[in-house]
Amino acid sequence: MKKLKIFASIMLLLSFFLTSCSNPLAESQKKVKLGLINWVDSISVAYLWKAILEKKGYNVQMMELDKGAMWTGVARGDVDITGYVWLPQTDKPYYDKYKDKVEVGGSWYKGAKLGLAVPEYMKDVNSIEDLNKHSSEFGGKIFGIDPGSSLMQLSQTVQKEYGLKTDLIESSEAAMLTELNKAYEQKKPVVVTLWNPHWIFSVEKLKYLEDPKGVYGKPDNIHYMMKKGFSKEHPEIVKMYEKWDMTDKELSQLIKYVNESTSGDAGYEPEKGVKKWMDENPELVKKWMNA
Repeated sequence: MKKLKIFASIMLLLSFFLTSCSNPLAESQKKVKLGLINWVDSISVAYLWKAILEKKGYNVQMMELDKGAMWTGVARGDVDITGYVWLPQTDKPYYDKYKDKVEVGGSWYKGAKLGLAVPEYMKDVNSIEDLNKHSSEFGGKIFGIDPGSSLMQLSQTVQKEYGLKTDLIESSEAAMLTELNKAYEQKKPVVVTLWNPHWIFSVEKLKYLEDPKGVYGKPDNIHYMMKKGFSKEHPEIVKMYEKWDMTDKELSQLIKYVNESTSGDAGYEPEKGVKKWMDENPELVKKWMNA
């Protein structure tokens, strides 16, 4: 009888210990490493999903990398999921290299475009073929972004294919926009590498230069991408991402709000821009979350 009492006490203590302690496996299944690139459009959708996943009880770790490192990180399993993959054209070199080591999900935005852009007031510059003739007007410079980006790699090819006598300036999105805004305010000629979706098109009147040789290719779709096995580990998340779909207007507004909350005197608080957008689009967010 005494042994039974001792056994019962031990079992009671064991039961209390198990119920009072957290389950490491359950905790690990609720942790998600979400990748983003330091471009305002990528930041916007990454923090949007951070907010959504946190509402679902996930612990989200943000991982900021450049485009090449992002693909490598997902392929190695260091990054769980990212929402910013351009296919079939822009990210094709990375896809060809890593396609057997990653899982590419469905597209959530259609009609993404890359190219060289100028202000609409540059009436005589409408094609990439016009650039050499008007080179002196914009100082022979094309202001670009991160050197590792697909946009810059394609822009280097554009220079060769069209025989451009211009300098392609490697910098960052922020530096490129600074040059664009400065010239735009003074109505001066300027040429930049650009893409859409981008909030700048809702603020300034810009146009893409025609690309007769098709170097930049046809418009892409934007997909999400996961490490191998993620879809089996997190079917709930994948169901939500598969419901994800945004129009140009919805995405541009999100990017605009996030840009306003991460630049100037606002400091860096992308969560504020995301919250503002989510408050204005509750039905859309609800549709994704209830997938």
